[in-house]
Order: sequence, then structure tokens, then C-alpha cells
Amino acid sequence: MPTTSAPTPAPRYLPPTSWADRALMATVSWLTRHGISLLGSRVLTVRGRRTGAERSVPVNLLEVDGERYLVAPRGNTQWVRNLRAAGEAQLRVGRRVEQVTAVELPVSDRVPVIRVYLKRWGWEVGQFFDGLSARSDDTAIAAVADGFPVFRLAPRA
Repeated sequence: MPTTSAPTPAPRYLPPTSWADRALMATVSWLTRHGISLLGSRVLTVRGRRTGAERSVPVNLLEVDGERYLVAPRGNTQWVRNLRAAGEAQLRVGRRVEQVTAVELPVSDRVPVIRVYLKRWGWEVGQFFDGLSARSDDTAIAAVADGFPVFRLAPRA
């Protein structure tokens, strides 16, 4: 008797689609590269997993209990895939460049970080969280946590 299994869902990814998305990202990148951090913004630069070329994108650097994190509200983006492959990157604000290593959190450890991220930047990224907010219960956040990669950062030695 043949067995059937449910198809594996494609990894969650929400690309920037509107001119407003792209304009906002470009503006935040420009300001951050010129030393103006907007609520913790950084420019993340990571080596591409296929080309080896450096790729940059604005991110929100989150601190929780003395640890630093990057959360990917758009899901399995190119920067997420590149960071998984490289394991290290640069964070930039103006002339200040910090070399970091990154370790992706297991899905089971993401809920408290995602909650703090939503408290801090829900007004900006809430549209990507499909109705979740900082007030959502742990069960609701845990149910979708696999679609929101989270990386713990540490200074590179």
C-alpha cells in the first residue's frame, strides 16, 4: 500500500514588492551608512553563498537580556540564506563596522525574541506578521515561528 505525505510547504518569503518598500529600505540604508541609526538600524553585509560577492541590506538590531539578535520579518530572504551559509557578517553604522558571527536559533527558542521584536518594531514590520502583535499569546507566535528566522550575534574574535 503506497503511503502519501503532505507536501512540504515552501519556506516563507515576502519580497519587497512596492516602490514604497524599496524606497524605505534605500532611505534607511543611506541614513545608516551615513551614521544615523533609526531605532537600532544597521546595514548588514554578508558574503553571497553563490557568488561570494558582498551583499548589504538594512536590518533592525535587537538586544534582549544582553544578547543581540537579528529577526527576519520577511522570512527566508536572501540575506538569511547567505548568513546561514557564511555564519559571519558585518554590521555598519556610519564608519563603525563590527564583525559578528551568527547562529540561528532553533524554532523552539524564537518566541521570546519575536515578542520583543514586535514590541519594538511592530509598527514598522507588523504587516509581515499576519496579524500577530506583541500581545499575541506564546502559542500563536510559536505556531508561526518557523517562518521567522532569528540569529543570535556575537563579536567575531
